[in-house]
Amino acid sequence: MASDTNSSEFGGEYPQSTGLVTTSAEPIVPPSQRIAVVVNGNAKSVNDEVIDTLDQILSAGELFVSRRVEEGRYIARALVERGYGTVLLGGGDGTFTVMVSDIVREARRQGKVPPRFGLLRLGTGNALAWVIGASQAKRGGLQVDIARLRADAGSRPVRLIEVEEYLAPFCGFGIDALVLRDYNQVKTAISRGPLRHLVPGALAYVISSTTKSLPAFLFRPVPHIRVVNEGADAYRLGEKGSIVGRPIRKGEVIYEGRARIASVSTIPYYGFGFRCFPFAEERADRMNLRISTIGSFTVIANFPSIWKGQYENLEIIFDYLVEKVAIETDPPTEFQIGGDPVGKRRQVHLELSPEPIRLVDFYAPPRG
Repeated sequence: MASDTNSSEFGGEYPQSTGLVTTSAEPIVPPSQRIAVVVNGNAKSVNDEVIDTLDQILSAGELFVSRRVEEGRYIARALVERGYGTVLLGGGDGTFTVMVSDIVREARRQGKVPPRFGLLRLGTGNALAWVIGASQAKRGGLQVDIARLRADAGSRPVRLIEVEEYLAPFCGFGIDALVLRDYNQVKTAISRGPLRHLVPGALAYVISSTTKSLPAFLFRPVPHIRVVNEGADAYRLGEKGSIVGRPIRKGEVIYEGRARIASVSTIPYYGFGFRCFPFAEERADRMNLRISTIGSFTVIANFPSIWKGQYENLEIIFDYLVEKVAIETDPPTEFQIGGDPVGKRRQVHLELSPEPIRLVDFYAPPRG
């Protein structure tokens, strides 16, 4: 059975709450060839059974369980100091964002190369899981994916978005941030009531979307959005991703007007297989900025093609390839980073990270 260690196993520098888990003794393998797993102990799919399963798969000292956000920096320090070659993160996209940010920051501080990162599908949305081909945890996916990694799964460089000291695959203003905020509020309320033993994820999404998010989306004032190019030339995209018009130079306004959505991403998917950013991988030196004035009736009428990223209407959906932008909203509007709501913002600065991370990709050729 898995058990938390005390601080002495971190050389006396880390508190007990870091949650290192020990397993049975196995032949010693250099850390650079080993896989460390960090799981969010609060994620919907992380329970004692999942932790026990990982405990049985991994070697001693390779499983970390984090239950508070502030524990991330201690775990990151241990992972970088020990020099693990691959770090798998178990939780949703928010877990990935927080831990990758902590680990990359710590690697820079120590002057070391960050490890290769992967994701176990243990969260709610798991946009990255669709990108890299991670398996369903309920179908034996934990054993399958770790076995595939040990067989030398491929990897590829992925550049993330630098925003408010985080590295995230996507972030933005609009209905997505509003839904996430309402979902968290409703989930907390359900967990304290008589329905707490039901499936909180699905139930909370249904309740929050129908009673809070959808009415707000339909009836609240649409914010005024202003996007300014702060980096290399930006480009407006038209049908099938073709470039429309001249390049938008540094300092010029990319978009100004009312909009329901203003988000950026370096990966095509948002969550649950929703291809929200179909042009995110068009160029390695740009991220996909998507702005939209789309209304609810248009969404309902064109839902299948919107979900697949195939819907095109240049009058209500504005796609750009950008390197660095500032987005201003009036009034301050809900903002999300990596799928986690972070409150209202009036202005944010978003920049494509200059250095890519290496991301485990089961679609890529081995030894990538």
